Amino acid sequence: MNSRNHFNFYFMSIILFCSLFLSPIATAEFIEDKGHTYLIDQTGERWDITQAVSIGFEPRDFEFGIGRNAFRPLSESDWSSDVDNKITNFRVIGITAGNEAHAYSVYKLSQHEIANTMLASDPVAVGY
Repeated sequence: MNSRNHFNFYFMSIILFCSLFLSPIATAEFIEDKGHTYLIDQTGERWDITQAVSIGFEPRDFEFGIGRNAFRPLSESDWSSDVDNKITNFRVIGITAGNEAHAYSVYKLSQHEIANTMLASDPVAVGY
């Protein structure tokens, strides 16, 4: 590669870096209607954020709304009940109710953000 090609490569790399990482983060659109404050997600759906605003959150500080079903939560079909599988240095979030206990992989939760399940006949949403 000659020096002109090197210059063009580095110049374009700097332009790309600046456009991706130094541009300001877009704030979410929000509206106020009949005493309620709504966040408008990227699909156009309105989400009532009135309670968040009432405790001090500023609507202009929300970065975006990703929309309904933007990520798939974990369900009971996604994990194992194998109690003999011993893994060391494995981080989990654990919950108990009576004699029943569940442990959720932090690694899996970091990819899905939430797990929906039942614990002692009660619905549970475990988030990370």
